[in-house]
Amino acid sequence: MILLSSPIDYLPIAMMFVVAIGFVLFTMFVTHLLGPKRLSKVKLEAFECGIESQGNSRMPFSIKYFLIAILFVLFDVEVIFMYPWAVNFAEWSKVSMAAFYEMFVFLAFLTVGLIYIIRKGALKWE
Repeated sequence: MILLSSPIDYLPIAMMFVVAIGFVLFTMFVTHLLGPKRLSKVKLEAFECGIESQGNSRMPFSIKYFLIAILFVLFDVEVIFMYPWAVNFAEWSKVSMAAFYEMFVFLAFLTVGLIYIIRKGALKWE
């Protein structure tokens, strides 16, 4: 038996979104109107963990920080793609070998990328 859904079946979900967005907008509007507005020089200063700010926040620093972060995110996302494959690999019967070869090719590309990054010296910290 195939159950077909109609647009009316999605009405409770649409109502939930409308109520949630309405609540957020209402809360933001009311707190903006009722909240205190005591702006002063001290209140407008940056505050970080109880430590007073020192110097300029626009100090230049090495691009290596960004490069390492981007590479971490890249390889982390690749591992996220591997997890569902590994969990479902044992359940696949006929496509197991094809899925195994596809993952082998995927890991080969990932390894080539890692070797390229290492040879370019992107992970060397100076």
